[in-house]
Amino acid sequence: MRKHLLLGHSPDPDDAFMFWALATGRVGSGAYEFEHVLQDIQTLNERATRGELHITAVSIHAYAHVLDRYALLSTGSSMGDGYGPMVVARHGSGLRTGDLRGVRIAVPGTMTTAFLALRLLLGEFDHGTEPFDTIEAQVACGNYDAGLLIHEGQLTYHNKGLELIVDLGQWWKELTGLPLPLGGNVIRRDIARDEMERINVILRQSIAYGLAHRAEAVRHALRWARDMHEDEADRFVGMYVNHFTLDYGEVGRRAVAELLRRGSQAGLLPPVRALEFVA
Repeated sequence: MRKHLLLGHSPDPDDAFMFWALATGRVGSGAYEFEHVLQDIQTLNERATRGELHITAVSIHAYAHVLDRYALLSTGSSMGDGYGPMVVARHGSGLRTGDLRGVRIAVPGTMTTAFLALRLLLGEFDHGTEPFDTIEAQVACGNYDAGLLIHEGQLTYHNKGLELIVDLGQWWKELTGLPLPLGGNVIRRDIARDEMERINVILRQSIAYGLAHRAEAVRHALRWARDMHEDEADRFVGMYVNHFTLDYGEVGRRAVAELLRRGSQAGLLPPVRALEFVA
């Protein structure tokens, strides 16, 4: 009998792309039966704090709070290399980055890496938490002065009459010279180490298969691409499913360590011991 495992990931195009081959049987699942649990990243972060899922996507911000329960897999990362979460406002608002401390900003969750990065940039600011896929509309109708966008909103905000104030991935790259590590896959520490490694290989194979069959995988990912055409979905997938997703590599590992170090130094995260990646 195969071992049943809960595998959590977000209902967005890049995660759909990553797990397409595994979910549809195009790559084998070995001794495991994976039950795919699709929930927004804030919910997955919260579930990780309770250890409810065997394997799950989490924000790197959230990982600082769950590393006693979970180990970080070397595959499945989402990196913004010079681009990333964006703060937007209504077109013609006149807002600049320095103005953001004095306005109310809609955010997609306080455990997201986007929120951590914005706290590192601004310090304290007035905010309200909203579902990530409603933030553009919330800003457009005036419920908030600005909004913090993750996922495909980074490509579609201009269709809603919004303008870019700051790209946090660009800001981070200029500050550190590193990509901004947004999310990763983690696995519960009560799973045996050899099984962790086998599962890591299976997930890597799913990502590699998608990259090798890109057009078909993108068409599948379109089912979760809100307000996006195929070319936009392909561009979005390319931003967040790439060589970093197959393996963090030395640069990606340094980026994770630097983000967590700066978050801890700013008093926003607990101190993080030396990072370990399941390879």
